[in-house]
Amino acid sequence: SAKAIMPDGKIKEFTAAEIDLLADAEGITGIISELTIKVMPLEEMKVSSFAFENPHDLQVFSEMLITRNIPVWSLLFINPKMAELKNLSPLLEHNGHAIEERVILPKKYIATLTYRLGDEAVIKKEIPPITEKSRGKVLEDKISRHEWDNRFKLMIVKRLGPSLVPAEVVIPLNNLGGALSEIEAKIEHPLVKEGVVIRKGRDGKPEVVLLGFIPSDQRKFGYNFVFALTLSIIKIAEKFGGRPYATGIYFSGIAEKVLGKDRLENIKRFKKEADPGKIFNPGKVISKNAIGIFMGIASFLEPLIRPFGNNIAHEINTNPVLKDVKGVPGDVAWYAYACSQCGYCIPECDQFYGRGWESQSPRGKWYWLREYIEGREKWDQYMVDSFIACTTCELCNLKCSANLPIEPSWMKMRGRLINDEKRMTFPPFEMMSAALSKEGNIWAGYRKNRIDWFPKDLIEKHGPGKKAKAVYFAGCTASYVENDIAMAGVRLLDEAGVDFKIIGEKENCCGTPMLVSGKWDIFAETAKKNIEAVKETGADTVICSCPACDMMWRNVYPKWAKKLGINYDIAAKHYSEVVAQKISEGSFSFPDKNNEPVKVTWHDSCHIGRVSGVYEEPRDIIKAIPGVELLEMDNIRDAAHCCGSVLTLIKEPQVAADVGKTRLDEALKNGAEEVIALCPCCEFQFRVTRDKKNLPLKIKDLATFACRYLGYEYPEPDPEVQKQWAVFEAMISLMSPKGFANLMGTMWPELLDAMPLKMGGMMRFMGKIPGALKLMKPLFPVLFPVLLPKMMPKVMPVMLDRVSGMVPMPDYMEEQMPQMMPEIMNNLMPHMIHDLVPLVTQPMLDYLTGKNK
Repeated sequence: SAKAIMPDGKIKEFTAAEIDLLADAEGITGIISELTIKVMPLEEMKVSSFAFENPHDLQVFSEMLITRNIPVWSLLFINPKMAELKNLSPLLEHNGHAIEERVILPKKYIATLTYRLGDEAVIKKEIPPITEKSRGKVLEDKISRHEWDNRFKLMIVKRLGPSLVPAEVVIPLNNLGGALSEIEAKIEHPLVKEGVVIRKGRDGKPEVVLLGFIPSDQRKFGYNFVFALTLSIIKIAEKFGGRPYATGIYFSGIAEKVLGKDRLENIKRFKKEADPGKIFNPGKVISKNAIGIFMGIASFLEPLIRPFGNNIAHEINTNPVLKDVKGVPGDVAWYAYACSQCGYCIPECDQFYGRGWESQSPRGKWYWLREYIEGREKWDQYMVDSFIACTTCELCNLKCSANLPIEPSWMKMRGRLINDEKRMTFPPFEMMSAALSKEGNIWAGYRKNRIDWFPKDLIEKHGPGKKAKAVYFAGCTASYVENDIAMAGVRLLDEAGVDFKIIGEKENCCGTPMLVSGKWDIFAETAKKNIEAVKETGADTVICSCPACDMMWRNVYPKWAKKLGINYDIAAKHYSEVVAQKISEGSFSFPDKNNEPVKVTWHDSCHIGRVSGVYEEPRDIIKAIPGVELLEMDNIRDAAHCCGSVLTLIKEPQVAADVGKTRLDEALKNGAEEVIALCPCCEFQFRVTRDKKNLPLKIKDLATFACRYLGYEYPEPDPEVQKQWAVFEAMISLMSPKGFANLMGTMWPELLDAMPLKMGGMMRFMGKIPGALKLMKPLFPVLFPVLLPKMMPKVMPVMLDRVSGMVPMPDYMEEQMPQMMPEIMNNLMPHMIHDLVPLVTQPMLDYLTGKNK
């Protein structure tokens, strides 16, 4: 059954045969809002694939399966050209390396049938003679599994286009061989096809739905002629008793042929009754329109048009040479057109389910880039922010039907927009940048306090002066905010018998915030300093707690070192990998002290999971602790959802909390008492989310949790997290046009006194003359961008005093503000001034005229 919203706003339920009034009607009879679907019971399925030299043998094979009523659940097939292009299509990659096996398909017609495990005996008995009579060949299991597992990734061939000309038709099964043979004889372009065999088609007879595509490039004029070949395919289908797959606007003139006479009349009658005003999708299916008339003429002239389409040259591009397009990196522009707009990425994108706006999703951004390239859109701060706001969770990369490198493309866009074109990044990053340049960390803590967290009893054994082949890299957040992570991390390594040392005060932020914010010049400098600091220790391995730090040392630094001409021979490991190995070897274990039973769940952080592939080792540590029961969430390992931190937290805290709640709700659902994580950012976000959303969960760090069972207790980081979050949230609010406008509203006397050429006095005088300032108001958008940069140095002491009153800063941060704030303002104000002027103009006029004194 189906529920649909009708033109009068009421909801109607369609059942049984009535569903034909909605299906294939393309929205002219109602907006479908709910479906009730019959599904098969979940059970194990078996898959087999077969190769055929020609479509006639494929037809015989399919007909015999149906006439003998073989219990096959699904029968799909591809043509030789599809097999060839699948072999050429890019594999799913991660960090520049393929993460799936290349399965070479024979350049044949490949049929893949799926059946229930319970029917395996029947299949094994019946299929061999059918295969022999149809001259088929059984393919290896690796091919059949590959075809079934990738059945929804038909659009992978679009990467070679980067566009596809579609041609979808329905053909009677008994004419399949003849139709396919003629199509391939008359279409000289590469034509890829996938077929779905239907036991009972429109007239109760077997049919085949053919999804055909011709690789092309819609950016080129010749694409229009290639598109005309669709008409050739449809005419051949009609010759063999087939029809177009759907009507739409193009084929409304042959709707009777597509839908059948009786069904079309029923739809027309219902449309007339339900939508007399013709407000639902006018022009589709049942309407005569100019496009339909044009297509009718074009169909008549098809024999004359076909040679033009066939003669348009287009090569299959496996490694195209690409140039930048309007400032967009060439490969990113190619991917924008290669995106099939399928939408598989949307429900998995935390930026989408956190906000609800598709412009934040990968599909939305690819579409927007095409619009920009074609001149219909322009960059504004909203779209710059959209590309930066991605949390880099990388889940979309695994869901893309075209294997597009989505997150790496957004990273390139960050560098292009912020580093190259000097557009504005998120304002809080400017404060992080200033703090990093001054003290080597993003929290504005003093470098001299970098290792204050380190356990005093371990200084002689693992301190900076110790010689060891491995160094422990704590990271900024564990060093200055969530100290328990670093304290427990080194304690756990020590208890496991790992030989290591710490770098000491020379350790810097890993640079992740600068990389993702697009401030690549600062990132490069930071990476150089860290690599040099490790080399100076004589170590060849870096052990991290923070997944982002691990990602830098394991994946990013090697690439940037090559780019910067630095010799890089440093290995990276996460402490969970090192400790889990000790447990596996039997050299380390947790004592069994009749621990109180506890139910925990594990959160796979994006950067340690999908980026670095560390999934089992943290679980191995949890499972090794007596009395601890590990309950898995619904979405785990490479399907785990993001915590919502990183860029979303910095841009829109409320959205970050909504995303985080989605993940914590999973933990509550499975009955866990504690959520265990190992990422400082995830733990920080979860603690903030838990308090904002009032969720009954404990958030624990993995190392801290494990050390509890070794007899070590560490202070709860929650108070410091909430203290630092208060600073962060206040700064995020302040570093926005509205925030700065409110700040300026507290210091009009000082701002007016700071105006050059005694303009402040003049404006005070004009404020006493009725209507004078109103005449000047149109000049303010011109004057302010010129005056404000000259005024800022003079009012900086007052501004710092006001900021101190608005933001609850710790002493060490407040002490550094006189040095950091000028740099922050110099970087932000040129970008923000045009949004700021409209917000401050009227309040300033009100002050001058005495309305808000």
